Amino acid sequence: MSLETELEAIQTAAAIYPLTDRAFLRITGSDATRWLNGMVTNNIKDLAPGEGNYNFLLNAQGRIQADCTIYREPTTDPTEYLLESDTSQIPTIQQLLDHFIIMDDVELTPLNTLSGILITGPQALSIVMALGTANHQAAPCSLTAQTPPPQALNLKQTLYANAPVSLIQAYSPLVPRFEIWSDPSTIASILAELHNTSALPVSAEALEAHRILSATPKFGQDIRDRDLPQETAQTHALHFAKGCYLGQEIVERIRSRGQVHRTFTAFTLTGQLPELPATLEANGKPAGELTSAIQIGDTLHALGYLRREAASQSLTYPGGTATPKNPTA
Repeated sequence: MSLETELEAIQTAAAIYPLTDRAFLRITGSDATRWLNGMVTNNIKDLAPGEGNYNFLLNAQGRIQADCTIYREPTTDPTEYLLESDTSQIPTIQQLLDHFIIMDDVELTPLNTLSGILITGPQALSIVMALGTANHQAAPCSLTAQTPPPQALNLKQTLYANAPVSLIQAYSPLVPRFEIWSDPSTIASILAELHNTSALPVSAEALEAHRILSATPKFGQDIRDRDLPQETAQTHALHFAKGCYLGQEIVERIRSRGQVHRTFTAFTLTGQLPELPATLEANGKPAGELTSAIQIGDTLHALGYLRREAASQSLTYPGGTATPKNPTA
């Protein structure tokens, strides 16, 4: 199956993919809300049960050490949270957080027994809502008939064939994105049912292409531990009125100055697919870098960083030229 066919399913219909690259850390304890709010860049203390938001974890110099999404669990206990991130980041995040638990009643528990499925695309909601109904089982989700905003982050607990299931509406700027998590046996049953729907199984390459087209940075590739939050253009990870947190002084200093020298940008390329990371130049001087790139049909798409003063200049990289899709003002 071609990349273009898989990408079309993501953009115009529905696609499914086994989630093997995401994992969870449960954070509990009587001090969890206060303590966790002081460790991340977004406001988690005001999350309602089931709500979530995207966050960075910074060092004292304001550099990004990890990214994650944090959900307040939809339980009667207001001090239970689920932190979701890339599987490779969970040990680093746990170590970073554990270092700052001093006299706090906080417990960090990795969840290592869950399996997950991704369902994404404009038709994803209707497919998720219908799961289980053919066999008169409890459907994994009970959402409204209207498609929620793609940027909304929600966590629901429900049942599938009497097995507990977690349904997540995850961040996705272009099309709805849902994750279903449960024990491996239940996920296998749900996946078997999904194969009998119109949802198309897609490859990791297709999801990567969609990520690049969505201009969504990936930690470890587009976001590194030397980058500052405002350089990434991910303003939905920041809350400027929540109070103190690790690295907050640097974030506030940048905000008060009004801008950073470079910002995360999407590009179209003319030439060869670059070897990453690739240096961008303008008039022979460094102007930024490319951090992600993919070819879709005859067009090369890329993500990277661009210095503000070079936004209106001709840009080159080893092997071709780059044009910003949304030039920095």
